[in-house]
Amino acid sequence: MARPEIYVSTDIESDGPIPGPHSMLSFASAAFTADKTLLGTFTANLTTLPGAQGHPDTMAWWATQPKAWEACRTDQQDPATAMAAYRTWLEGLPGRPVFVGYPAAFDFMFVYWYLIRFTGASPFSHSALDMKSYAMALLGTDFRSTVKRTMPRAWFSDAPHSHVALDDAVEQGALFCAMLASNQRENGS
Repeated sequence: MARPEIYVSTDIESDGPIPGPHSMLSFASAAFTADKTLLGTFTANLTTLPGAQGHPDTMAWWATQPKAWEACRTDQQDPATAMAAYRTWLEGLPGRPVFVGYPAAFDFMFVYWYLIRFTGASPFSHSALDMKSYAMALLGTDFRSTVKRTMPRAWFSDAPHSHVALDDAVEQGALFCAMLASNQRENGS
């Protein structure tokens, strides 16, 4: 019997647009089953990479988010330690982890880079599930017009979107599970 998929909703906060020259400051994952059961969470704030620096545009945005900035700069961990613990957490889930992000391209790029750099492997393999693309398919809309404000309100929970990685990972995971349920209702499965 195949192991079930576990949907690992993940959000990151960074100080620039790409890993390497810039750092992932914080990340969090919320592991969900398809029926919206939250199996657990993982979160870590990271020290910055040696020689990396914040991008001016990103740092200007952070200046407008003092509470989120403070949240991602407390209790910082060395990336090697945090990523090893994260990989162990992922490998301990009761199924195959599927990376889920909004937008997946940005969040996955950082998580994948850090996993490979600091642990040598990614339990996600080379792929990620993009919530915006999935919503586009469900709604029959163009990609650029598929945004949260045009999605059905029934998909959303009351969870906050605070730019604190753990809050956002839980919020987006619940949204993804609502999309899955909507698809199952529409297709009678």
